[in-house]
Amino acid sequence: MNMNSGDQPDAATTPAQEVVAFDVRHLSEQQLAALGVSHIAYVKPVMVDGVQGFAIHAADGTPMAVAGNRDVAVAAVMQHEMLALSVH
Repeated sequence: MNMNSGDQPDAATTPAQEVVAFDVRHLSEQQLAALGVSHIAYVKPVMVDGVQGFAIHAADGTPMAVAGNRDVAVAAVMQHEMLALSVH
């Protein structure tokens, strides 16, 4: 693309999403609660019917799944293109 031509950028050179800067100190409660929901999952040890497992929760605390061991839980999170964070 020639920057001096005055042409509008085509779809191949335009990012699909614009980056928007914002100040996190001015988020509403709803915006704060939704922050990271589709990108972050928490993995924490739990007992289910007397058996040790690892629960997977969305960033807002919504339970999503239980796995038999931590590695499987983290792999499941990563398979869904999310970041796994441990909760102790």
